[in-house]
Amino acid sequence: MAAVRPPSQPLTGRGVALMLGSVASFGLMAITIRLASAQMHPFEIAFFRNLFGLMFTVPLIVHAGLGMLRTRRLRLYFLRCLVGLGAMLTGFWALVHLPLAQAIALSYTTPLFVTILAVLVLGEVVRARRWSAIAIGFVGVLVILRPGVSGLNLAALVAIASSALAASAAISIKFLSRTEPPDAIVIWMVLIMTPLSLFPALPVWTWPDGEGWLWVVLTGGLGTLGHVFLTRAYRIADVSALQPLNFVQLPLVAMLAWLLFAERVDVWTLAGAGIIVASTAYIARREALLNRRQVSDPQVGSGQAP
Repeated sequence: MAAVRPPSQPLTGRGVALMLGSVASFGLMAITIRLASAQMHPFEIAFFRNLFGLMFTVPLIVHAGLGMLRTRRLRLYFLRCLVGLGAMLTGFWALVHLPLAQAIALSYTTPLFVTILAVLVLGEVVRARRWSAIAIGFVGVLVILRPGVSGLNLAALVAIASSALAASAAISIKFLSRTEPPDAIVIWMVLIMTPLSLFPALPVWTWPDGEGWLWVVLTGGLGTLGHVFLTRAYRIADVSALQPLNFVQLPLVAMLAWLLFAERVDVWTLAGAGIIVASTAYIARREALLNRRQVSDPQVGSGQAP
């Protein structure tokens, strides 16, 4: 039997503002990662992102007290952090080795993987319309990659793997946000991921200079701020309603990449991103519709409704 959906949470102005704050923070973090990569390996940048992120959470701990960290869901926190670290390492590596706009465009496949994982993990019933939208979304990926023209790009495949891992993390955050305070989710993340991320960083370690320190400090601060906004947004609105707002990130990052690194967005990246955006927006619309129908007719979520 499929899992029963929770009641739909309408998208409010506050939810939009929080999600846009998260999108902007993560978009700027992509820029600081690229700047830091002039001196450091992406895995080392990931460690410093977590280390300085932990430092930036100290005010949250002081404000809320250690009692906020009491939890009965430590296993789920640890699993979320393992998956999140995998998404972070692969995502940082892709940001360094791909044009930034292309890396961001491929990250838009995350909602496609969220829907697939909802079937595999939650037992959700997904019918032909959403499966068709998922297939169209992956056509957008092929448009970006053009494997028959330029061959398969390892960095692009790593970016797609990062999106799949990020989808798993998004589902776990939504589970945690039902019972855990948003600040606790952020604090536990950096508490667990900081020591975990040190292990892949050690074999490629190099000490940064003054400018390098600036970029990794900003990476840690922006990453933590993005997660603070994200967990609060997930607590008050549905993931399916929030996901389309991620697409604001592409013009922001593309503009900064053009100004700072002279990177131009090719027409194939724009076309592919447009296809992915359209397919995931449709999936989000269907999710919202089914959530509303589930409230009035429980058989919709069980797969018994037409």
